Amino acid sequence: MKASPEDQARLLDLLAHDTRVQQLAHQAKSLPEISELTELEASAGAVRTQLLEQTGEREDTELEIKRIESDVEVVNARIARDTERLEASSSVKDVAGLEAELTSLRTRLSNLEDIELALMETLDEREKAEQGTRQEFDELQSRIADAQSKRDAALSEIGVEREAIASARAAVVATIPVDLVALYEKQRERYGIGASHLRGGVSSASGVKLHESDLADIRAAAPDDVVLCPSSNAILVRTAESGL
Repeated sequence: MKASPEDQARLLDLLAHDTRVQQLAHQAKSLPEISELTELEASAGAVRTQLLEQTGEREDTELEIKRIESDVEVVNARIARDTERLEASSSVKDVAGLEAELTSLRTRLSNLEDIELALMETLDEREKAEQGTRQEFDELQSRIADAQSKRDAALSEIGVEREAIASARAAVVATIPVDLVALYEKQRERYGIGASHLRGGVSSASGVKLHESDLADIRAAAPDDVVLCPSSNAILVRTAESGL
């Protein structure tokens, strides 16, 4: 393939744009806000799990208190009934039986009240723990929203620069022969880079100094010959800096 040295040199401008696009893609993937978000979301997930467990424990305690309160109501009702029967009874046998049952019921009531008191203390502890965890979760959610906002702003800036580069790249492409651009794109797709600047005998694409035999072949090529870099397979752009 033939192309003027000037057209070949413009490939370096194309290369610069493509290199910057790659840098921006890497930058977009490695934003500090992204790693911060990953850590925050992991922490929020753990706290969410803890909060669900604490909510379940608190609800279980509330249900247990309601059950005890129901039992207390039943026992109080029986005490009231037996007390009324005791006051109305004239049978010694019935009185003895009712007094024994009332003693048992009062013991049962005392035990239930002790259990209820312990459960109320447990409920208070669990409500405080749940409230603390919920506050921690809300704070994490706020930090996540802040990190997301910063990430989106950073990505937006990168997007603006990408659009500018795309416009500048299109302008450069318009100045280069179609077949030369096609070869550049083909090599870039196959080998990851489309053009390489030969500077001081070193290929910029590979960072390798070319063998003298390769340099001799390159020297023998006409200025408008399109030469491929032997170390990277990119189009080798020769300039005054090439050291030929």
